[in-house]
Amino acid sequence: MRLTLYFLLFFAPVLQANECVVLLHGMGRTSYSMNAIEDSLAKEHYTVINNSYPSTEQDIQQLASVVGDGIAECKKAGAQSIHFVTHSLGGILVRQYFQDNVVAEAKRVVMLGPPNHGSEVATNKKDQWWYKMATGPAGQQLGTEADSTPNQLKSIPLEIGIVAGTESLDPWFAGDLPKPNDGKVSVESAKLAEMKDFITVPHSHTFMANADVVASQIKSFLQQGHFTLMSGR
Repeated sequence: MRLTLYFLLFFAPVLQANECVVLLHGMGRTSYSMNAIEDSLAKEHYTVINNSYPSTEQDIQQLASVVGDGIAECKKAGAQSIHFVTHSLGGILVRQYFQDNVVAEAKRVVMLGPPNHGSEVATNKKDQWWYKMATGPAGQQLGTEADSTPNQLKSIPLEIGIVAGTESLDPWFAGDLPKPNDGKVSVESAKLAEMKDFITVPHSHTFMANADVVASQIKSFLQQGHFTLMSGR
């Protein structure tokens, strides 16, 4: 018992100091939207990389390079294990990046509200001028069609934990999405066959990353490979 306590107090922080987490925000957002998660993980002694990227200016294939940039920063910091926490589009970028790249240090990813099978919002609104202006090239790739980018991606060699929201604060998209949904992405669309764990939380797409319960579940999955809430499969 005393030896275990000694290990937890002195060695666990050192181990996590050798672990790096790359944060990837969603479409139309900046790194600021991931600050709560960054602070939570920093307190656990992770090295955290949280950079903005031009989510509305390039297509998904181009944007995926930001994943490689984050990995490079982690390696420069001496990380032995690299994880990812993504919001929305960020999850698709991780999947896209690992279609063609192998990173031995890459271990786990927690995806928040990922449109893994596209979003009906993108399918139904992609021809609207305001949607094109707001979402750019990547927004045209996020539909639910069989040939959309998310639906063409193969499984990746990471342990995947997915958090889906069930509360919508976007009534103007209510008619586009099957229930339950988070206002932008349906619960079913967030799932992947290869996911290791899956939970739902009563939060909206926009504000999910700020929820305390989400922060605690992220830490659980990164440390243990599973969530502590009951699975929502």
